[in-house]
Amino acid sequence: MGVMSRRVLPACSSLCYFCPSLRARSRQPVKRYKKIISEIYQLPADGEPNDRRIGKLCDYVSRNPTRIPKITEYLEQRCYKELRHDNFTLAKVVPCIYRKLLRSCKEHTPLLATSTLCIVRTLLDQKSSDDLQILGCLLLVDFLDGQVDSTHMFSLEGMIPKLCKIAQELREDDKGIRLRSAALQSLASMVEYMGDHSHISMELDEVVSVIISCYEANQTLSIKEVVRFQDDDDLTMLAVSGQNNAKVAADTMAATENPAHWARVCLRNMANIAKEATTVRRILDPLFRLFDSHNYWSPESGVALSVLQEMQTLMDKSGQNGHLLLSFTIKHIDHKSVAKMPAKQISIVKVASHLAKQAKSHASVTIASAISDLVKHLRKCMYRAVEASNAQADIDKWNSELYVALEECLVQLTEKVGDVGPILDMISVMLENLSYTANIARTTVSSVYRTAQIAAYVYKSSYNQKAFPEALYHQLLLAMMHPDNKTRIGSHRVLSTIVAPSLLCPWSAIGFPVPMKVNGSQSVLLLALSAFSSETIMDELQSKSRTKESLQENEKPEAVNSKLMKLNNGQLVLLLSSIWSQASLEDNSPSNFETMGHTYNVALLCSKAKTSSHVALVRCFQLAFSLRRLSLNQDNVAQPSRRRCLYTMASAMLIFSAKVADIPQITHLVKAAVLEEMVDPHLCLIDDCKLTVTSAQSSNSGMLYGSEEDESDAQVFLSAVNKDDTQLKDIVISHFKRKFENSPEKFDGIEEQLLQEFSLDDSFPLGAPLFMETPHSCSMYAEKDDHCFDEDVIPCEMDDDDDIVFEHSGSQSDRKTSGSMASSDVLNVNQLMESVHETARQVANIPVSTNPVSYDQMKSQCESLVMEKQQKMSVLMSFKHSRTDSRSSIGENGPETNDHLLNLNVSRI
Repeated sequence: MGVMSRRVLPACSSLCYFCPSLRARSRQPVKRYKKIISEIYQLPADGEPNDRRIGKLCDYVSRNPTRIPKITEYLEQRCYKELRHDNFTLAKVVPCIYRKLLRSCKEHTPLLATSTLCIVRTLLDQKSSDDLQILGCLLLVDFLDGQVDSTHMFSLEGMIPKLCKIAQELREDDKGIRLRSAALQSLASMVEYMGDHSHISMELDEVVSVIISCYEANQTLSIKEVVRFQDDDDLTMLAVSGQNNAKVAADTMAATENPAHWARVCLRNMANIAKEATTVRRILDPLFRLFDSHNYWSPESGVALSVLQEMQTLMDKSGQNGHLLLSFTIKHIDHKSVAKMPAKQISIVKVASHLAKQAKSHASVTIASAISDLVKHLRKCMYRAVEASNAQADIDKWNSELYVALEECLVQLTEKVGDVGPILDMISVMLENLSYTANIARTTVSSVYRTAQIAAYVYKSSYNQKAFPEALYHQLLLAMMHPDNKTRIGSHRVLSTIVAPSLLCPWSAIGFPVPMKVNGSQSVLLLALSAFSSETIMDELQSKSRTKESLQENEKPEAVNSKLMKLNNGQLVLLLSSIWSQASLEDNSPSNFETMGHTYNVALLCSKAKTSSHVALVRCFQLAFSLRRLSLNQDNVAQPSRRRCLYTMASAMLIFSAKVADIPQITHLVKAAVLEEMVDPHLCLIDDCKLTVTSAQSSNSGMLYGSEEDESDAQVFLSAVNKDDTQLKDIVISHFKRKFENSPEKFDGIEEQLLQEFSLDDSFPLGAPLFMETPHSCSMYAEKDDHCFDEDVIPCEMDDDDDIVFEHSGSQSDRKTSGSMASSDVLNVNQLMESVHETARQVANIPVSTNPVSYDQMKSQCESLVMEKQQKMSVLMSFKHSRTDSRSSIGENGPETNDHLLNLNVSRI
């Protein structure tokens, strides 16, 4: 039958054309598809193939899918034949047929795939015919739109270089623009296809280069909104507007033939790929490399701002995290390609500021990380400003401009967080890694202090009665016990700024606007020193730099306690314990006592809002009385000048407490205990509400703190002071007794507590005393150079991970100290192991009782063990402090330098 159908029936059908059984021409499929194709090649006068005849071929293919391989082979051979003879008009028929087949026979796309890719490669190589290359690009777009899997990913990857090469041809004629638009359209479809199948091309750098070269930053389309969709004819753009249909069609055509339009479509598809941190980084890396290699970062003339803003908008609209783009932009400041180019760094920060203004307001980990990066850069700028004495003028200029840009960006990001809580959490993380080295610790605290000021400024309206974060509170307590006295001052100021931002501080003679607008290294230097320097130093530097007119004076708040962050009872007790621990440190300066007095005042203000305010108030009175007794104790080995400052601070604390408790007679008695001509020349009490450091001009003494004359005067002062506080205590006890006359249960224990010595709270972090066990050179460093940085220890690099590389004559561990590591009572490894074995044997020999123990008995045993441990620890620590004090008193060869010597050092900068 096969032979008959092939040999006889065709002749029969030609002769016996009237035979009714041979009317169905579908019995000869080979001859029919060839005939349909030959009819398609009969082109009309305009040279365009007939769509109706191509539709017939599509219907035939859909009914006879088994003939698809034969049809594609025939079409390929016909296409190659026409190309060999340079019949480009006839060669265009084949891609037109394939485009119609891909749209009409989507279910048969796998059978057409291989042949289609071969035709596309062939057409893209036809450099002599723009129309064929355009058809090849459009055919590739139709093919990609019908793909449902990544089967042909490798083959498509190989076409990207050809498409990029076509898109980079800079021709201004109409066909050249159409060709670039078609190439970019195919690249946009390629990027979308790869994103749908979780693939990022290895040629992404080249794709990005093509997109940016075709991107026009100031390009505006007449259509407000466009929606990309697929129909039966072509990939077009529909306008969603109320315009006239003819005008919309004209605008749509103009948009689709514009390379900049398709560059934007590519950007949109790239933004859709960036769905999490990994893919966002993969997409942004080639963009950033391109921006670095060209002058694209400039916000005024570059395209980086327009490109990143558009990507951020697209990511936000699609529900993705646009904050990642902002975070990676800020992290790029540290990239090696721009690390030594301050101009580009400033441009990057300005671009990030614009992105921050456009970002959504949302508290996220990404934004907190970006803020942390900015604070690290602020610290580096402050460090360079302090070290600017040996720097060049242009470096100072770039550093100040970078600082201003960083602070502007920091303010914008802080506003986007929406709450002060994440900012405070970020600050606590930064303080966790506070360096023992004084210069690094100071710059860290300075940057944190400025960040706290910015956060308080941004969220001043929603600051009232928020709970202080426990993590940050713990880190600040540890920072208050830092070996460097300037770092301790800065930590107190950070706490005061966070808890009571509206409270006028004794050191805040200069007010810095938020954000900082002043360009100049001296302004950045003032900011860097404002966290720990006295008012005298700040005034001198301000007058030298002539920046007074550019800085605003602080205004006294209308209500001192109107905006206070809430401290619980446990936090207040810990704060008082911290002041007690710091008061006896040997390197305290008048500024240290000033900040401790202010912190004490803040604690009193926070305790007033509590229902059980008398508990904290009694504890404050107890601390003040104990500090006065400590300062007048003859067994105290501290220098007389420090004991006098301690007495002045304790007296001020009593006055503060009496003012809160409304006991005016306390104030008169405290002031009467000291003669007017014997007041402390370094500390003074202003309006009974503020303890401040006295400048040399106001004291009229010109006496240097810690000098021989100052020590002798302090000794006379301490000898002449009335040492009996019995009357003061009786007045306080009588006050509380009258106050709780109707509630005797509240008065229970108050009298006994006021008569006892102040003791550290059990929950006070034990890490704080151990923090002081670092080599003593760290604190001695602060005495050698009281305002700035150690000349023997100079950090030569500050990298991203805050790892500091030092180059100096000897490390801290190499310095010879008289600390515990050099003492002979330290066990070596063998002795330690022997002691462990001996203890284990003793424990093993102890008989174990099998009798059950009651709960009350076990509780009493545990309490006794805890009490015994605390007694041993207190004895050990007092012994250790006495040894340290004796060594320091023996080793001292001269008086300690004070803030006026600091003035001389600062004047060199």
